[in-house]
Amino acid sequence: MNLKRTNQNVISEWWWTIDRFLIALVFILIFCGVILNLAASPAVADRLGLDQYYFVKRHFIFLVPSIITMILCSFLNQKNIRRLCLLTFLSCILIMLYLNFFGTPIKGATRWLDLWVISLQPSEFAKPAFIVLISWFFSESLITNKPGKLISLILYIILISLLISQPDYGQTILITMVSILIYFIAGMPWIGILVVFIISIIGSAIAYLNVDHVAQRLNSYLNPSSGDTFQVDTAHNAIIKGGWLGKGPGEGTIKNILPDAHTDFIFAVAAEEYGIFICMLVVLLFAFIVLRGFQRAMLNQDIFSRLSIAGLSSMIGIQSGINIGVNLGIIPAKGMTLPFISYGGSSMLSIAIAFGFILAFSRKKASNRILFVNKYSRELN
Repeated sequence: MNLKRTNQNVISEWWWTIDRFLIALVFILIFCGVILNLAASPAVADRLGLDQYYFVKRHFIFLVPSIITMILCSFLNQKNIRRLCLLTFLSCILIMLYLNFFGTPIKGATRWLDLWVISLQPSEFAKPAFIVLISWFFSESLITNKPGKLISLILYIILISLLISQPDYGQTILITMVSILIYFIAGMPWIGILVVFIISIIGSAIAYLNVDHVAQRLNSYLNPSSGDTFQVDTAHNAIIKGGWLGKGPGEGTIKNILPDAHTDFIFAVAAEEYGIFICMLVVLLFAFIVLRGFQRAMLNQDIFSRLSIAGLSSMIGIQSGINIGVNLGIIPAKGMTLPFISYGGSSMLSIAIAFGFILAFSRKKASNRILFVNKYSRELN
């Protein structure tokens, strides 16, 4: 395929307007996820009586469509992204309502939609759609007199109400933090940020007083002797035993005893086998991705694109920060996957969609490329 800059076909235009450095960082992250899943997943599968490479195979089953989805989303323009996000958000809200009444509880939560072959978590797909939608409404409120701020607040209340009812407090915290960030970047009054913060505090207090496992996790964090801290303590010890250079691939022991070694605690598996130094490189990789996103947001003149890129980048950064923080024992235990590294189909597809949107919003203006092509053509003539 001819990808010369002077060609004006769709693929060539995409190649010369996309952020190729960000794509490279994402594929490095995907490669890290494959390596770490090969390290962590077989032991978990053996313990569950499954085929040794059961989770590895399923990781690849979700990885291929995730990469395709990310690339396809990066081709979309703003109008199509808005339409897709509106349809996705409404569909996820309806499915989450259905699950609240008719869903089958798994580990005490009704978050998953069983589709026979696979199970999907609608709230994962609602995240990027919600971020794009409120970015759109905020941008409209800044340009016109439309009630974008009020609509955004209503959407936020609807989404977190459904998340709390599942219950899923990790996603609630993540959505709240990203919403506050977008609100702040949009230049909204401090009183609005204060209202959202107060609502968050009240919601956290209600959750602590009325939901047993939330109270247990917070109490265990503040006073480790008061509750079950097996997973967090095991992960922390694994990181210490791994040292700077690790025990070596396949030599770790945490994956043999930790139930969520391939999902929430895969970072600890990486630390034990590959060492703190490699884990620091993974953290730096996430930092580069998030900072690259914010850089593209700052350079973008369109308010909607700027807010969307910043919101989606911060979602990826905060989610990875929560996962790593739990593994290090510096924040209370919370089920949150490490983007593109932990095993989990819904999370992987959701992150792929988010990256696809970031790439789409950060594409260079086609008009700049057309000017280059016209100038090049004149020079040849």
